[in-house]
Amino acid sequence: MPKEEIEKFGEALLKALHEANELTLEDTEINAEELVIDLVPFVGAAVGAPVQLPSLGVGVPPVLKYIEAVFQPPKLDLIGKINEVRYGGSKTRKKIVIGGETTLPFYRFMAPSPHRPVVTFDIFDMEQHLPKPIRVNFEEVMGDAGEWAKRAVQRFGADAVTIHLVSTDPYIKDTPVAEAAKTVEKVLQAVNVPVLVGGSGNKEKDPAVLEKGAEVAHGERVSLNSAALDLDYKRIARAAKKYDHIVLSWTSLDMNNQKKLNTLLLDEGLPQDQIVMDPTCAALGYGLEYSFSIYERIRIAALKGDTVLANPMSAGATNAWGAREAWMSEKKVPAWGPSELRGPIWEALTSLTLCLAGCNIFMMLHPGSVRMFKTMVDYLLAEPKALASSIENWVAMKS
Repeated sequence: MPKEEIEKFGEALLKALHEANELTLEDTEINAEELVIDLVPFVGAAVGAPVQLPSLGVGVPPVLKYIEAVFQPPKLDLIGKINEVRYGGSKTRKKIVIGGETTLPFYRFMAPSPHRPVVTFDIFDMEQHLPKPIRVNFEEVMGDAGEWAKRAVQRFGADAVTIHLVSTDPYIKDTPVAEAAKTVEKVLQAVNVPVLVGGSGNKEKDPAVLEKGAEVAHGERVSLNSAALDLDYKRIARAAKKYDHIVLSWTSLDMNNQKKLNTLLLDEGLPQDQIVMDPTCAALGYGLEYSFSIYERIRIAALKGDTVLANPMSAGATNAWGAREAWMSEKKVPAWGPSELRGPIWEALTSLTLCLAGCNIFMMLHPGSVRMFKTMVDYLLAEPKALASSIENWVAMKS
């Protein structure tokens, strides 16, 4: 197309847009390998400034004006409040409080966030076959639960630690209950942060393990992980009530079962401020969207007045390391990039996703994941800053 026709076409195009804010081409045939219509100069018109188009020689008067508007928070029918739960708080142990929310996560225009999300590092009572990116941070202390806990707190700034007594499983080492209790004592003596005590997952033995753990931790306000519908939750609830501990109410992605288990724990006389829920965390790419929906539905139900579900929530974000995308070697899948970066990102984003759904406490493994997650939370809790440049430059993508 000759230059004169291009300019004529451009003038007609701009005139049509100015007069009618729309353009209709009839009986038009355009033969071109590539056609680009660049309307970026109209950005100036949008903010009320005349624009001169040197290539077309056409002056364009302002056609749009910005309308000043005041942000109006959405009206939410929220009448509930999440119960506050305290971990630790003895003379020798730091206190951490979660819960207390009266609105959705990070809706700070409606109410301030009462407490920061909390990270607890997972440690174990025996060496574990962990992915290399995690193992390199703890390899020399993995045979000693107390030293492992110290490393997590002193070097990596853990808010809390969760000791998993996996060796008590009859199919692993069948460690006696009394010996497992000594491991709990060792961890309590090694660190001054709150401690969460987890069993092995064996339904028959866990109640006895957690009962003894509750006894030796009397006065330290630990969490007993976990009570479930398919084990003797009554023994765990009674131990928590007797020694003033928290019970992790664990269910598997079922809001009705979560409500049922909470009700059963309350029927055992366990106060609301000693219950934290774990609706189950699925990994990024492996059902995380379903976990998100369950966490979100539970939180909304609580804020709408369901007092049985008005408890803080926990997530085992370490499940992210079960996804092959997190741990698989770069040699096998070069296109995925190094697992040293990929794995921590997988865990951090799993945590962030559930944090946005209302989760309060996160079990994590990798120090880098924890740093990333805490940094993202810092941004969400930071005071807003003024725009760095004028709005017209932002719209035009100018620096």
